Amino acid sequence: MDSEFNISKLTVTAKNFVNEMCHGLEPWEIILCTFVTMSLIFYLTLWLEDMYRDGISQRFWYFLRQLPFVKQSIEKKMKSSSDQVENELLKGLENKVFLRKIPETRWNSEDILKEIGKYLSFGRYSWQEGYVSGAVYPGNDESLKLLMKNVYGETGYTNPLHPDVFPGIRVMEAEIIQMVSSLFNAPQAVGTVTSGGTESIFLACKAYRDYAKFEKGIKNPNMVIPVTAHAAFDKAAQILKVKVKHVKFDPLTTKVDLKAMKNAVDRNTCMIVGSAPAFPHGSIDPIEEIAKLGLKKKIPVHVDACLGGFLLPFMERAGFIVPAFDFSVPGVTSISVDTHKYAFAPKGSSIILYRDKIYRHYQFSVQPDWPGGIYGTPNLSGSRSGGVIATCWASLLYHGEDIYIKSTQKIISVTKYIEKGLKKIDHIFVYGCPEVSVIAIGSKSFDIYRLSSTLTERGWNLNILQFPAGFHICITMQHTYEGVADKFLTDIEQCTAEIMKNPSLPTSGTAAIYGMAQQIPDRSLVSELVWAYLDACYSIKNPEVENGIVK
Repeated sequence: MDSEFNISKLTVTAKNFVNEMCHGLEPWEIILCTFVTMSLIFYLTLWLEDMYRDGISQRFWYFLRQLPFVKQSIEKKMKSSSDQVENELLKGLENKVFLRKIPETRWNSEDILKEIGKYLSFGRYSWQEGYVSGAVYPGNDESLKLLMKNVYGETGYTNPLHPDVFPGIRVMEAEIIQMVSSLFNAPQAVGTVTSGGTESIFLACKAYRDYAKFEKGIKNPNMVIPVTAHAAFDKAAQILKVKVKHVKFDPLTTKVDLKAMKNAVDRNTCMIVGSAPAFPHGSIDPIEEIAKLGLKKKIPVHVDACLGGFLLPFMERAGFIVPAFDFSVPGVTSISVDTHKYAFAPKGSSIILYRDKIYRHYQFSVQPDWPGGIYGTPNLSGSRSGGVIATCWASLLYHGEDIYIKSTQKIISVTKYIEKGLKKIDHIFVYGCPEVSVIAIGSKSFDIYRLSSTLTERGWNLNILQFPAGFHICITMQHTYEGVADKFLTDIEQCTAEIMKNPSLPTSGTAAIYGMAQQIPDRSLVSELVWAYLDACYSIKNPEVENGIVK
């Protein structure tokens, strides 16, 4: 009774307050005040959402950069860094005459092939000899190259957008999905062939966003992903307008912090992600525990196996221990796997697999009311080259499980050999516990970017990491050839010993930009540095030369 009396009393008080505030106002004034107040609340909410999404600190740095003297100083330094990046990319092209117009008369085939040979000689890194991390995954198999050349020559102009015109390509894609899904303990899984890991990841994000919207009524979805998950998830989130909740990783294991992941999941979470392995440090997230979380919360769980997808299924048969990560784990609803990595297919092919057809339906894009006809596509692309599908299909048949097992045995053995050797070298350490083919290196004694830069001078091309600082090498078939692993270890040992003669010296060259970027609080400046790099990738001007040296 007391509570009812209090509620009644509060209601009367509120009513009297409103009546008093509106006393003497005409109806139109009340309506106008209400409209203005609600508009202010609406725009204030949008502003607060922007502040929350972008971060108060980023807003602060943005306004600070608008100050004239700050802006001028930043522009000067950005110009210097941009020029440095561009000239680095243009090294070796000082005397190149670039093509800027379509030739008025056709070139003959021999001249074109000769010119292609020249272009392929521009590179400074001996990837065929194992000096490059990742990038090119198959060995120097001339028979494979010839097969891929012939297969693409026969199928390059076919288009799976027209399955009635090219039924053979349609069948090949369906067979690829069946063959790959059987590797991941779900022969009844469904999926599509995509253009690469980024598209596979994007499509999974799109499928789960739409599934959450139409099946669960979630209007403001978020995805919960390890901070070490591939950047393609962030790219997808930007385009799809899905909020990203990044989860920290355990600094000792480099695996995602499960407790933090559980705390990040809420009623608007449309997907949870685990990596097998994660690109930066090569560790496999605890997929079984993540899947249990997904089952408990009734949220789809995606496993990104783009990097390790054609090693992990063969590791046990190659004599190595591998944690459960695929559809054998209840709760795992999708897997992305790149066939253009360790399946040794040409670049441009990846697979997205789903446990249930309902998820793939939300991946599809359908426009039923287009005047051009009812239009539907499984992927982002409309037209695709059937040659990519055919070469992927041919690569699976050419290698077979027996060759994949043997290549896995070689690659994992070399990875473990290098890891063991690195742990014997003073003043550096290996991040976490590499479980597949990636080994990440750091140092507490000197700036690790100095070691990366020194190795670059010796012809190595490695992947630089940040937060924390480091670099990694991704082992491919190129590194399994005799002497390559020992050469890598010897160079690291020698370079480290040289650095330790004066460990406090600053880093120089392109690696120094990474060191600088890691310390810049305004991350939009780092983005602009990346813009400069990407712009430079499209530059065909001759580099600036002074006294015979590229500036």
